[in-house]
Amino acid sequence: MSDFKGKLFVFSAPSGSGKTTIVRHLLSQEKFNLEFSISCASRDARGTEKHGEDYYFITLEDFKSKIKNDEFLEWEEVYRDNFYGTLKSEVERIWALKKHVIFDIDVVGGLRIKKKFPEQTLAVFVKPPSVDELKIRLKKRSTESEDKINMRIAKASVELATAPQFDTIIKNYDLDVALKEAEELVDDFLK
Repeated sequence: MSDFKGKLFVFSAPSGSGKTTIVRHLLSQEKFNLEFSISCASRDARGTEKHGEDYYFITLEDFKSKIKNDEFLEWEEVYRDNFYGTLKSEVERIWALKKHVIFDIDVVGGLRIKKKFPEQTLAVFVKPPSVDELKIRLKKRSTESEDKINMRIAKASVELATAPQFDTIIKNYDLDVALKEAEELVDDFLK
């Protein structure tokens, strides 16, 4: 690992909670010196997603090979044959830039990172106003089928139950309030 041991900021939540919006906002704040950890995904890009920017899109076979070679800091089969994970080399890449790492990842992966780097990690759970609101947000995206949306909603109740395991919870009922709270949390953890 790099000589520079930056902080790790984990943002996890059910799909549609607003964690990506919060993470993008924090990345735009230069004072925090954050770099986005690009996760690997064994699925095709959706909508305007770009390889090497939103995710590293790799084949299922390549993903399994990287698991076998212990190249992941964390990984999970989120849905059947649909793997997501964080490469160890990605954290190395960011620390080599002398930056802090910010993650936008599922709850299981977020908690695994917290467990591996307990002192360096701030794990934040972004809580949506309600499961009904989540469904509305996911439908507005228009990127997935009704079946996929229903799968995500079913998973959301399980994910919501993990919220108490995180260091803190941001209730994203009002985006401006949530963004301000996220900034304060990052600022405090960097001190």
